[in-house]
Amino acid sequence: MIRAVMTTAVCMASTFSISSYGAALVEKGTENDVEKITIEGAATANESPVGTFNSPISNLEYDPRVDLQSRNMAEAQADVTIRGGIFENTGFSVGSATLIDPQTGHYFAEIPIAPEMLSAPAILTGADNSLYGVNSSVGSVAYKWRPIQTAGSVSLGIGDNNFNMQRVHNAITWSLNGSPEWSAGVEGEYSRSESDGTIENGDHNFERASGRIQLISDTSQTDVFFGYQDKFFGWPNLYTPFNVNETEDLQTRLLMFNHQQQYAQDSAFEVSAYYRKHNDHYVFSRENPESFQAFHETKVKSVAVTGRHGVGAKLAVNYAAQFTADEIESTTLENNFTSRDYYKLSVVPEYAIALKDNEHITLRVGAAYDDTNRDDSSVSVISDIVWHKINTDKSTRTVNLSYSEATQVAGYTAIGGSTSSGLFRSNDELQRETSKNLELGVSLDEATWRVDSAVFYRWDNELTDWTYSFDSTSARVANPVDIETVGVEFIAIKRFENADLVTSYTYLDKSENYRDENIDASFYALNYPPHRFTLGVIWYPVESLELRVDNEWRKQEENVLRKGDNTAFFTHVTLTYSPPQFEGLNVVLAVDNLWDESFEEIPGTPGRSDQLSATASYFW
Repeated sequence: MIRAVMTTAVCMASTFSISSYGAALVEKGTENDVEKITIEGAATANESPVGTFNSPISNLEYDPRVDLQSRNMAEAQADVTIRGGIFENTGFSVGSATLIDPQTGHYFAEIPIAPEMLSAPAILTGADNSLYGVNSSVGSVAYKWRPIQTAGSVSLGIGDNNFNMQRVHNAITWSLNGSPEWSAGVEGEYSRSESDGTIENGDHNFERASGRIQLISDTSQTDVFFGYQDKFFGWPNLYTPFNVNETEDLQTRLLMFNHQQQYAQDSAFEVSAYYRKHNDHYVFSRENPESFQAFHETKVKSVAVTGRHGVGAKLAVNYAAQFTADEIESTTLENNFTSRDYYKLSVVPEYAIALKDNEHITLRVGAAYDDTNRDDSSVSVISDIVWHKINTDKSTRTVNLSYSEATQVAGYTAIGGSTSSGLFRSNDELQRETSKNLELGVSLDEATWRVDSAVFYRWDNELTDWTYSFDSTSARVANPVDIETVGVEFIAIKRFENADLVTSYTYLDKSENYRDENIDASFYALNYPPHRFTLGVIWYPVESLELRVDNEWRKQEENVLRKGDNTAFFTHVTLTYSPPQFEGLNVVLAVDNLWDESFEEIPGTPGRSDQLSATASYFW
């Protein structure tokens, strides 16, 4: 109940609302049967990776709402982009707080939390991202804390390329003093995996330990969490196009407090506070590590609140605020820009107009204020209007029109390093980035199918991109660019008697202005697919068998750094057998990149090869 209240404002203008946020589109007392496609309606068939243990960003590469560009694999180094933005335009939030890494957005997705503890990701764009996102100008990947349920599992996995994986998870809940209104819970997990990699010098060694305690009632939920993650991985041309075998060693620690509270009819708030420490050891050449290596340590402290306050039957106020303070120690930065404070406040009043039975219009108009102690402040407009109708058969129709603005500042690697030399050259003249988004969306929801569609036009000014010049000795240089993006999105979900299906198509077109004729290639801003299709299927041929298949076909924009084709077709297949003689036992056979596609997701960086694995799990 508290989640429905907290997410009403978020989902009203959300186009792809099949995520957990989208459940609030359904009025109380009705049911959206289509959301069986995966847990909480995620937009992919598979939920787990093939070559390591599960993480919050696993299988996002097949999600039609995002474009995940990986090095080695998604769980090694994942650049998550939304609607043609770049990795630093995408924020990741847990509870009400956006998690940041001040060095670089490459580490935004380093989230040491077991997926069992979190909801499926909600993809926030447009007005919702402007309201709730922090320092993320295009979109956000948002997670909520799940209520703990008594359950556990142990898993053992093996595969080709000397892959092996071990994992244990357990959670226990109990009532307090016999009261049905209050309960407590404890949850923990430990996971590790290693392999030689799908290509030479693509090895990895990962481990994660995470745990939380929880206090929950009918109107509140409080979580205290701590997680630790250690990741070593290698990959040729990991960040540079110079044909060397690079490595990274990352350690991430996250301490977080979260409280959700419902306090009146259609009113609730959520408070989050966290401390995050991240260490990175980058080696340019594993054969000659002394040629260049870098050490970074970032520390982030933050407190945030989001909420919705109902004022009568027609009026409500949506709000969000976050304060963040960070600092960095680095062997490669100039040490004159090593700390920053961020402030954001969003207030968006909401007014509902009843047209007739089960039909209404919701209007939201407000603004966000962003500032730091080192950059100019900015005020951004947030607005949308939504028409929503529930038919007598419980099917729904939704049309939304929105105009929103968002802003962010560049990370330390882009702005705080050397501007004249070095492997990664900074630009100390980078300005605050601004993004304006105009969007029209339509959603149709029936008992056994759902269709979501949107067309949008976005203006990005002073966007920080990383570029390459054949005449430069640097691997990449931070440069500003103005880009206009036109996009079309379409996603459909269908349920059959013994199968579920989700398919999508996205179209993107960009026009850019770098104001510099010496730029030969863009690593990120112009690394996007003008055309992309996805198809996910879950099939239950018999009671003990389950087949899950995700497919993606894309045609990528041409890039002079890319070696090989500009088109790619990826397939991820999982077959699960649950023997009826052994309750709780699952045996999973899985393959990723079934066709051994060698497509370079990052221009100049080799693509992954195929990976096969077999995993046995016992659940209790």
